[in-house]
Amino acid sequence: MCLNGWGGKLYEPLIEYLREVSPDMLCLQEVVHTPASDKDVLIYRDGAHVLPQRANLYRDVCQALPDHVGIFAPAAQGTLWDGDEQIPSQWGLATFVRKSLPIIAQHQGFVHKTFSSDGYGEHPRSRTAHAIRVYDFERGWPVCIAHMHGLRDMAGKMDTPERDAQSRRFADICTSVMESGDRLIACGDFNVEPSSRTFATLAELGLVDLVTSRGFDGTRTSHYGKSGRYADYMLINALVSPVSFDVIAFPEVSDHRPLLLEL
Repeated sequence: MCLNGWGGKLYEPLIEYLREVSPDMLCLQEVVHTPASDKDVLIYRDGAHVLPQRANLYRDVCQALPDHVGIFAPAAQGTLWDGDEQIPSQWGLATFVRKSLPIIAQHQGFVHKTFSSDGYGEHPRSRTAHAIRVYDFERGWPVCIAHMHGLRDMAGKMDTPERDAQSRRFADICTSVMESGDRLIACGDFNVEPSSRTFATLAELGLVDLVTSRGFDGTRTSHYGKSGRYADYMLINALVSPVSFDVIAFPEVSDHRPLLLEL
């Protein structure tokens, strides 16, 4: 499963859904990790933008998926607020893997900028990616999974030199864990339109997107009020044989829809 968790804004339906489905591998973007506080909710402030924030979503998902190994990949450390008290908090993405599937290689890296240690930074902010190679004993082969959270350009989702560089860096992270003959799945909230040059770069790895090639009309839920219904994608190489693939419309657990692939 690949999902942008929207920082846990719809926490209760999100956690209930993850417990129910319990995917063998979960690629989750927009994850908050606040080791300096055990509070459930803190406040995010960005100028006039004030938002209650699920302060320990990484902890919460670890507790909801006790049979999984969780790996948190921070992009930045900034500040959340408990009243007038500033609390250092990390923001990034996380990967959760069922414990019966050993991780035999992994690579964490940045697709835009680098780790921001003294604040979330100016837009477009730092963005990270994580790739793993796991071994499936039942089927007798490894599979590689990589996900990223693409940069957010305040001007829109058009192709830019920064997005071109982002796609090349993501492709490098994908291949860094692969060996010859491996199955590869690449996914995430790319923050691009289906026409983006990103897909031409990833096609060089033999990757084809399942969302657009199978006719899904978007990956956003009713909680997203802007135009443009695509943000999330899942691509596979020719060695991956899907049993099923779906863009889950209900329940709504975020302003993004979960992407669910069964091999």
